[in-house]
Amino acid sequence: MFFDRLRDRIEAVDSVVSVGLDPDPDRLPDAVVDADLPRWAFNRRIIDATHEHAACYKPNAAFYEDSDGWRALRETIAYAHGKDVPVLLDAKRGDIGNTARQYAKVLDDDHGPAADAITVNPYLGRDSLDPFLSQAEKGVFVLCRTSNSGGADLQDLELDTGEPLYERVAALADLWNEHGNVGLVVGATAPEELEEVREVVPEIPFLVPGVGAQGGDAEAAVEYGLAETAPGTTPVGLVNSSRGIIFAGEDAEIRGDEDAYFDAAGASAKRLKQRLNEHR
Repeated sequence: MFFDRLRDRIEAVDSVVSVGLDPDPDRLPDAVVDADLPRWAFNRRIIDATHEHAACYKPNAAFYEDSDGWRALRETIAYAHGKDVPVLLDAKRGDIGNTARQYAKVLDDDHGPAADAITVNPYLGRDSLDPFLSQAEKGVFVLCRTSNSGGADLQDLELDTGEPLYERVAALADLWNEHGNVGLVVGATAPEELEEVREVVPEIPFLVPGVGAQGGDAEAAVEYGLAETAPGTTPVGLVNSSRGIIFAGEDAEIRGDEDAYFDAAGASAKRLKQRLNEHR
């Protein structure tokens, strides 16, 4: 089970940090731009610098959706696995029928290095997520309450029951958690909403983005983002930072110091781990 493996990893490195691997081609350092697969070369150096502090890596599919990108993603997943770090693909998939089944193949180990978990969009309903949910060994993180300002356009809509839509999504995810492989994506920029969702689903782990460049609440991310699914066990959940870690060395890039660039990523991941651990 994904969350069992994630708990083992959290315990092994004493960290709930998820490192977002979003290698924006316009921000890659000179040290990797001439490589055969620059995004893979960049990710490899980031993984080398951060794996001691990473509970998980979270590549965003948007940065890999071309032929070289998918090659880079496969290499990245395999390399992270070689460091014993699980990989959560941030793809926000959600479609129907054959399309959903095709999307779900990214979790299929028979197709080569596969992601251990994925983010999905629930707004087409349960049948659109079945191909993901049915893979009991894989994690499925359902979008619930996102950090972007426009998220309120739909997520905050009040239903006739008086609850906001995002709370209904959380309750549905709980119903869909038949294999114990469901998590929720809940942003860190609105701590009171994190608390509300945790009250709806006490035992579902969260992926909490927004701590880092977006300035989310680290204490709330830990207090409400981690779920203790059995008495005496290590609480499980992930707090993600992407740009705040992987591009932490951009000042060093200006100075042309390649090693300092990637050392800065490692130092940033370590600082976030220590900051979050103050509240665990």
